[in-house]
Amino acid sequence: MLSLVVVIVIVALLFDFINGFHDAANSIATVVSTRVLTPLQAVVWAAFFNFVAAFGFGVEVAKTVGKGVVQPTVVDQWVILAGLVGAIVWDLITWYWGLPTSSSHALIGGFAGAAVVKAGFGSLIAAGLIKIAVFMILAPLIGLTVGFTLMVITINLFKNQTPGRVDKVFRRGQLLSAAAYSLGHGTNDAQKTMGIIAVLLFSTGHLGGEFYVPFW
Repeated sequence: MLSLVVVIVIVALLFDFINGFHDAANSIATVVSTRVLTPLQAVVWAAFFNFVAAFGFGVEVAKTVGKGVVQPTVVDQWVILAGLVGAIVWDLITWYWGLPTSSSHALIGGFAGAAVVKAGFGSLIAAGLIKIAVFMILAPLIGLTVGFTLMVITINLFKNQTPGRVDKVFRRGQLLSAAAYSLGHGTNDAQKTMGIIAVLLFSTGHLGGEFYVPFW
């Protein structure tokens, strides 16, 4: 059993790696394309803030994935492994075709689908899935609204400034935006794998009788 747990943890880390080049690259695209940072500097910058986010902003997303999507009593190693493999395959397909899909939702879908095969739809936690589904719809709309508003404000603030002045301000601003994006990614996307590993350890008795996300 322990050897299977180790294998699944490795698969989970592989998913995280794929998620890194599938999703996380978004946070450094602008600072690299505008040559504010080199690719290596940008990766280090993003990695630092992703890492800080997990320890400075709590692990609520990891808890939701671990115990808010599928009934913990249904989860076993094979359910987790099937969900991870499904998410990895989908990520690779969409990466190959250049489709901007969410690794997070692929993982949630794979995890939920594997649980349904094992124990039926009753194994799912409706409240958790509804919450995720609602924000799948709201998130782009919120992003659109906030982005539009910020763009209008920015245009009005800088419309009378010289290009050199604008470039100087925005090159610095891109460092802040990349850091903020990475913090957001660390508090959300990066925690999905934490939740999966935690529920794996819980289902195999390595966390005791109560689910939690270990500090390590």
